Amino acid sequence: MENIRPFVKWAGGKRDLIPQLRNFYPFELENNEINRYVEPFVGGGAILINILQKYNVHEAYVFDINADLINCYNVIKNNVEQLIDELKTKQDEFLKLNMEERSAYFYDVRKEYNSYTIQEQEINIKRASEFIFLNRTCFNGLYRVNKKGEFNVPCGKYKNPTICDEDNLRGLSDLIKDVQFQCGDYKESEKYIDNNTFVYFDPPYRPLSDTSGFTSYSKEDFNDENQKQLAQYFRELNEKGAKLMLSNSNPKNTNENDDFFEKLYNGFNINEIYAKRMINANAKDRGEISELLITNYKETEECIQENSIFQKTALN
Repeated sequence: MENIRPFVKWAGGKRDLIPQLRNFYPFELENNEINRYVEPFVGGGAILINILQKYNVHEAYVFDINADLINCYNVIKNNVEQLIDELKTKQDEFLKLNMEERSAYFYDVRKEYNSYTIQEQEINIKRASEFIFLNRTCFNGLYRVNKKGEFNVPCGKYKNPTICDEDNLRGLSDLIKDVQFQCGDYKESEKYIDNNTFVYFDPPYRPLSDTSGFTSYSKEDFNDENQKQLAQYFRELNEKGAKLMLSNSNPKNTNENDDFFEKLYNGFNINEIYAKRMINANAKDRGEISELLITNYKETEECIQENSIFQKTALN
């Protein structure tokens, strides 16, 4: 049963897209011909969690440039009971407060969180509990930092937020016990990738407009030049024989003449899937939009049929 969920809310998270995305997984994954999974931009980890629950992969290597996010994964993997204890304490203290007191509590935790940093591969239980608390109680569950690397999302107004989902945390801890989590640039994944590897890329999306790039997961931006470098890396891994799948925004949602990704990934398979904008302050802007899914292998006939059903449903 696929009952384990991402522990964190994440802008652009793929949990709701899994019914579409898994139709595009390489058939070699289903046939146990692929024994290694690599994810160079793990984020909320929805695809990692889905693959670990559904398929028999022997090795998994996961990367993200966000040291605090990787710290959380490593704490959940190695110190889940201590993390649960700290989250329970925060949850009990927070939920008994009125809204004004909750706001003050939130900003105290945020101030403490911003007062120090951790090393890239450091395991810090206190830091992980602060990260999860802020994610669960901030506005829209958004993770955003400024140029100084400080978390700057305001307090949310949830009546009864789940700060400590202990059953899911324990289940996730068991699921990822053999996964290697590393803080680092996506290119550091190269040495783990060969022709028996499935690689899923979920990079920061290219903004659809000048104002839509509202969030930053780290203090470094991911601009068009970075997208071009990623496409070159995609081509290099293709030469190694790995199975590759990559998600990104579809510029044609706002400009039908924008062929940025068509040029970058010329020669590969460019598919469309449909997603809802979940993190948007304006409710009327949370409709379904097209996203791109790029692979270096052909989808099966079954996949084509399933994708056609999703397209018809999205357009109706």
